[in-house]
Amino acid sequence: MSELMPKSAPATAGLDPLAPLRYLDVILVVLAAPFVLLLGGPVLGYTVGAVVWLAQRGLEVWLDRVGERGDARRAVGLKFASMIARTWAIGIAILVVGLSAERVDGFTAALLCLAAFTVHLATMVVVRSLEGSSTR
Repeated sequence: MSELMPKSAPATAGLDPLAPLRYLDVILVVLAAPFVLLLGGPVLGYTVGAVVWLAQRGLEVWLDRVGERGDARRAVGLKFASMIARTWAIGIAILVVGLSAERVDGFTAALLCLAAFTVHLATMVVVRSLEGSSTR
C-alpha cells in the first residue's frame, strides 16, 4: 500500500484541509474592515471588536494546543475557564467602548463579535462533524 502513496505525501500531511472553514470567523472579521471604512461606519467600534475577537481566538487556539498536550481533565478545565474568561473580556471591552466613546461604537463592536461568534459556533459544529465522519 505504501507504493501507492506519492512521495510528496509526508510534506502535505501536516496541512489542515479544514483550516479555511475552521477560521471562517477570523476571515469574516478581517474582510469586514473595508466595508466599515468605505461606508463610513464607526471605526473605533470595529477596531475594538476586531482586536478583542482576534485576541480571544488566538488565545483559544493556543489554549487548545496546550490542553492537547496534557490529560483530558486539564484540557476540559482549560477549555471551560477560557470560555468564561474570553466571554467576559469581550463583554467588558464592548461595554467600555460603548460608555467611553459613542454608543454606536459599542453597538458596532457588539454586532461584529456577535456575527463572528455565530459563524465560529456554526463552523465549529460543521468541523466537528466532518472530523468525526473522517475518523470512522
